[in-house]
Order: sequence, then structure tokens, then C-alpha cells
Amino acid sequence: MTDTQPSNLHADVHLEPGYTPGIHRFDDWMALQGEVFRSVKDRQTHKLTLNGESVFIKKHYGVGWREILKNLLSLKWPVLGARNEWQAIRKLNAIGIATTPLLAYGEQGCHPAHKKSFVVTRDLGDIVTLETLCESWQTQPPPLQLKRQLIASVAELASRFHGHGMWHRDFYLCHFALQKSALAAPQPQLHLMDLHRVEIHKQLPAGKRLKDLAGLYFSALHIGLTQRDVLRFLKGYYQQPLRQVLAHRRFLQAVARRAEQLDAKFERKRQAGVAM
Repeated sequence: MTDTQPSNLHADVHLEPGYTPGIHRFDDWMALQGEVFRSVKDRQTHKLTLNGESVFIKKHYGVGWREILKNLLSLKWPVLGARNEWQAIRKLNAIGIATTPLLAYGEQGCHPAHKKSFVVTRDLGDIVTLETLCESWQTQPPPLQLKRQLIASVAELASRFHGHGMWHRDFYLCHFALQKSALAAPQPQLHLMDLHRVEIHKQLPAGKRLKDLAGLYFSALHIGLTQRDVLRFLKGYYQQPLRQVLAHRRFLQAVARRAEQLDAKFERKRQAGVAM
């Protein structure tokens, strides 16, 4: 990566090779405004045009001590800023999983509760998530070839992702996307999105693998998948014959139980009118 001069003490901005937007100071990046795509108390995502190119900038403003302590008391490592996302993007690039292209990253400050940061990624254009693509499958089944291609692609991506020690923490169909123009391709390329909570381990612990797979299964429970579809996914995920896949039966039963618990929790919230 190319480093620019810091805008002030303890502030750094990093640009990907060949990316020259003409913005160097951290404060100038944080001042950029555009269409607000997402806004929560400690971060915002804006879509804007920069040098004639559509980009997203995700700004983190510091999580505060309360959030840090809440996570630590729940035995969770808190997400302190944009560093998680840019490290995850670079790791995905290294292992051959498509995601949003990284353009720039910056952070300011040393205090963990008040550190500010940002990450800039290129807009992928006209995309559709698997959640949207598959939502009508239960009543309007897709072409068999397309369904099998997508199942194989999701299985291969998940296998590679977990095989390299990565834990998404929000591993749902809404975070798998593909460009609409790729739908007619023999093997549509999937992009894995929303990486700000990703953890990278030398070897992924079984409990974290279970949580990711349960999240994925939960998000696919009501799209009309058959038992044969699930087995096809598992063969692709484990890259083993079905007989060997069934050796993981106890683990897979735990995955199914957790997915059903998530589904029941979601349904309770839906009936109570709680925003998801």
C-alpha cells in the first residue's frame, strides 16, 4: 500500500496502489458526504462519486467504553473501527474470494474507545443479494441449473473462508451478492459483503464455525431448499463424499438446532413488531 502524510499526530491514511483521489488528510476523508446508506450511533456509510467513480465510505467515530465493556463482559472481542474490514478485504483478496474492492483506509488516535477510522471501497454496481434473489424460490422455484450452481458457489466460498480461519459473525444470505449481469454466466461469481465484524484465526474454532453455518442455514430455511440441496451444499463445503460428510452428524445437528432457535427468535420479534 502507499502511505500519504498523516493529517495530524496519530493519524494515518493508506491508499491502494494506483489509487490517486487527490485527498490526503484524514480529516478531509472524514468530511466527505454523500447518500447515507446506513447510520448507527458509532458509524455511518455514505455512497458518493469521487473523481468520477462511485464509491462507499464507512466512517467509524469510536465505540465508547460502554460498548467495549458490554462486549468484554459477554466474552466478545469488540469491533473498534474500520481496521477489521480492510484487513478482512485484504485477506479475502489473498485467498481468492471476491468482495468489495478496497481503495483507501485511515485511522486517527490511539485511545481504543475513541479511535476514529474509515474505509473506502469501490461500488460494485448493479448487484443483487442471495436473500433477494432467493426470496421467491419457495413459491416460484428457479431453474434447476441456476440453483445447483449457486449452492455449489456458496459451499465453495464458505469452505474456503472457514478453511483460512475466518469467522464472519453475520454469515447470512443477505451478505452474499452477485452482479445481475453474472446471472447468465455458467458459474456466477459471488461477492462476500459486510466484513466489519470478521475475525481471522490461524484455525477456526469449531464453535465459531458452528455459528456461521447456523446463521447461513437459518437465512435459507424458507427458500424452498430440499434435503438433497442441503446434502449437495455439505458435500461441497466439506469437499468429501456423502459417507464422510455424515461423520460430522453430531456437529451438523447442533448447527440445525441453532438455526431453528434463530428462526424462532426472529419470528417472535416479527410478531412483536420489533425492527430487524
